[in-house]
Amino acid sequence: MSTISLTGKVALITGSSSGLGKAIAERYASLGADVVVHYAKSKAGADSVVETITGLGQRAVAIQADVSKVADIERLFAEALANFGKLDIVVANAGMELVETPVTEFTEAQFDQVFTLNAKGSYFTLQQAAKHVTDNGRIIYVASSTTVFPVPGMAVYGGSKTTPRYLVDVLAKEIGHRGVTVNSLIPFAIDHSGIFADPEAHPELRKSLIDSCPMGRLGSVEDVANLAEFFASDLSSFVNGQHLLANGGATQ
Repeated sequence: MSTISLTGKVALITGSSSGLGKAIAERYASLGADVVVHYAKSKAGADSVVETITGLGQRAVAIQADVSKVADIERLFAEALANFGKLDIVVANAGMELVETPVTEFTEAQFDQVFTLNAKGSYFTLQQAAKHVTDNGRIIYVASSTTVFPVPGMAVYGGSKTTPRYLVDVLAKEIGHRGVTVNSLIPFAIDHSGIFADPEAHPELRKSLIDSCPMGRLGSVEDVANLAEFFASDLSSFVNGQHLLANGGATQ
C-alpha cells in the first residue's frame, strides 16, 4: 500500500487564502510540505492559513501579489525562492468567475478583467513555474468543468479557463524531459467556494448544476484537494499533459 508523503517538498499555490487554494495548501502541509500561501487581497485569510500550516509543524509564508500583473507574478516567485530556496510543486489556482451573463450581455470591461486574471495570469504563473520548479517537480493548473461542458451564461469564464489548458499540453511536452509533470485538474462547481461560498447565492444555477449530477451534489474542496494530492505525489510520476475531470458524472 502506498503512503503519500510530501516531506521535504515546497509548494506554491496561487489564490490560497480561501476556498480551493486553501484546501490544497492545507492538504499539502498535512502531507509534510512547506507552503507558500499566495493572496491578492485577504491578508487575514492568508495569515489564517499560515497559522494552520505552522500548527501542523510545517513552514509557511504568505505573499501578496496581483497575478493579473506579470511583474507581481515574477516577484511572487522571487520571494518564494528567497524564503525556501526551491519550489517543487506549483499550483496555478487563482482566478475569478463570471456567471449568469449571456453572450449578448457581457461587456468589454468584464471580458478584459476575467481574461486578464484567468488566462493571462495563469499563463505567466505557469511560465514562472516552468522556469523555477525543480527537476521531477509538479505543475498543476486548476481549470473548470465549464471547459468540458459549456454552460449558458459562462461564455467568458469558460473561455478564460480553457485557454491555459492548451498551455498545459504544450508545457508538458517542453519540460517533460526534466521529469516535471504538467497537468490540469478540472473540478465541477464547488460548494462553499467561489460563487457558492454563500449557500444562498445563485439558487437557480445551483439547482441546475445539482440536477445535472447523478451524485446529486456540488463538489467539495476536499474532492479537489484529493486530485491535487495525486498530481503532487509520486503516484502521478508518469502522468503528464492530462486533464482530470472530477464532476460526479455531471452533464454540465
